[in-house]
Amino acid sequence: MSIRIEESLGVHVRALELRMQRSEILSANLANEDTPGFQARDIDFASEMRQLEGSAFSALGRSTDAGLQYRLPMQPSLDGNTVELAVEQAEFSRNAMDFQTSLTFLSMKFQGLKQAIEGR
Repeated sequence: MSIRIEESLGVHVRALELRMQRSEILSANLANEDTPGFQARDIDFASEMRQLEGSAFSALGRSTDAGLQYRLPMQPSLDGNTVELAVEQAEFSRNAMDFQTSLTFLSMKFQGLKQAIEGR
């Protein structure tokens, strides 16, 4: 009996991929905090994961550019920049913790597969 790695790992691989992409987007927001007219963007992680649920693993290679949304600022800047430092830092930190959680789940899956292969 063969083991399909994609099925064994579940959605954890895609979750890590989305977390990495979100991290890049949030860091770009932070880097452009002082850029006039810069529009902060983000990914709706829950929505992206729901789309994945319906499409199985066919979405693994797709870009999330379509899932990018502009962030609405609580206090708009006079120069048109929508980056709010506290919001972006909080989202970046939350995303980093969620990334670590997803990585832990994936690591546990690998440990389980290793034990199954070794017959333990």
